[in-house]
Amino acid sequence: MPIITVHIAPTRDMSDLEQKVAHRVVDLVSRILRKPAEVTAVIVERVNPAVWFVAGRSLLDQDKASYWLSVKVVDGTNTKDEKAQFLSALFEAMGDLLGDLHPESYGYVEEVFADSYGFGGVTQERRYVEKVLAGAAGR
Repeated sequence: MPIITVHIAPTRDMSDLEQKVAHRVVDLVSRILRKPAEVTAVIVERVNPAVWFVAGRSLLDQDKASYWLSVKVVDGTNTKDEKAQFLSALFEAMGDLLGDLHPESYGYVEEVFADSYGFGGVTQERRYVEKVLAGAAGR
């Protein structure tokens, strides 16, 4: 159910880097944020470090890597501690994959309303209500 967008500006060149980033991010989201990996989608886009600027200087000039990650989750489904743990683990994982990270690398756990977010044409709110009703019918 989470949709994750990752922009990466690596200092290393690996042919399968996007796949490694996607796998690592899904692992973190499923382990720390408790989201099911089988319905997690990831888009990874590589950005040239020469066109990624921090404080007016390109990452290429600074010999630094960076990332911007946004993951959408239903509001209220994760604690502050889980989100903090995820962002910390994400920074470490991205450093392992991308190289020496600029401290201005970002992660965003975006909490969205269940009645306006979903996949397969069904909102998460509807999925929740149907699950509750199915449980009540089984009693």
